[in-house]
Amino acid sequence: QVQLVESGGGLVQAGGSLRLSCSASGRTFGRLTMGWFRRAPGQEREFVAALTWSGGITYYADSVKGRFTISRDNAKNTVYLQMNNVKPEDTAVYYCAASNYVTATARSRNYDHWGQGTQVTVSS
Repeated sequence: QVQLVESGGGLVQAGGSLRLSCSASGRTFGRLTMGWFRRAPGQEREFVAALTWSGGITYYADSVKGRFTISRDNAKNTVYLQMNNVKPEDTAVYYCAASNYVTATARSRNYDHWGQGTQVTVSS
């Protein structure tokens, strides 16, 4: 069983930066594909970014490409989402997720474990 806990959310001005962290428990973290998703008020959950277990393959939603960076530290059982040049439309609850897929998948149904989420609010 894998448990995920997100942190680092908060209020940030448009154009600013924020780094989210996701700490994972479980001995298989190093073999999991990790992803970030988000849900804005009144909207469906959407994919943000994913990273394979080795960190060699990343995949981003077009809306965040060039602004967000996903990374991981397997020694610390932690995955990060560096958010730069944030926009008001990035306001959402951000969720960390873990998958047994070997590819950086964007499909939420491919993820088996989810965190509780952390709120990110971008002011204009």
